[in-house]
Amino acid sequence: MLNAMSIDVEDWFHVYNMSGVVPQSQWEKCESRVERNTTQLLELFAKRGVKATFFTLGWVAERFPALVRAMDEAGHEIATHSHMHRLITHMTPEEFEADLARSLAVLRPLSSRPILGFRAPSFSVTKKTLWATDTMKRLGLEYDSSVFPIGFHPDYGIGDAPLGAYTHPSGLTELPMSVANVMGRRVPCSGGGYFRLLPYVVTRSLIRRCNSESRPVVFYLHPWEIDPGQPRVQLPASKAFRHYNNLDRTLGRLDRLLKDFEFGTVTDVLAASSRATTLTGGQ
Repeated sequence: MLNAMSIDVEDWFHVYNMSGVVPQSQWEKCESRVERNTTQLLELFAKRGVKATFFTLGWVAERFPALVRAMDEAGHEIATHSHMHRLITHMTPEEFEADLARSLAVLRPLSSRPILGFRAPSFSVTKKTLWATDTMKRLGLEYDSSVFPIGFHPDYGIGDAPLGAYTHPSGLTELPMSVANVMGRRVPCSGGGYFRLLPYVVTRSLIRRCNSESRPVVFYLHPWEIDPGQPRVQLPASKAFRHYNNLDRTLGRLDRLLKDFEFGTVTDVLAASSRATTLTGGQ
């Protein structure tokens, strides 16, 4: 089964957990590692013959346009991850529209293909921010991949969201982040911290479970997650563990994943999907 490989292109200091110690006003002074790390991912994908969707910050694209062009020239899909990595839950509708429009203005000239997709920072499309899907559609996007169909996380998730692709009332397609059903519970197997912190065999088993139910998995990773040499800042213990643990193992695990499963872009997976559940009633 074809699964979706996606990269959220941001630097180590863009992470929401860093916002308390590395404010936006300090970003320009930080050592940037995103170009180096993303290039490593491009090299691995080329080696394994994998095409991916790169959800890219407009802030990054402004500073490294050649990196975005390299993604495009290698046949990968370019999508948007917002401009300034602000959570939708922290913005008004007007602020979100301005941020999204700015990112699209930067990304569209760098891609030979239309920019069709969006992923919200920290998966911040929740029940309270579903209004954002109307804005995405109005600005010319065709799909979102931000909804996490879980109910236990304090910062994101829609616990009763469908597990497969569905359509918002606006007409925007949603391809949610992937979870496996395990003894009546929804267990994430989408990548990121879940991929780094859990043993590889757990992720592999959960992805196989999804595929056995005819559900493609949406996998994601950040370039900083393959970089054990990134600058270290003082964080609370729980946040430090989530951010820094197993950085030295992630690239090898990713290579193993690419050998164990078939991956393509989000648009490839949506094209291969035979069904979508139409969501009504504003949920």
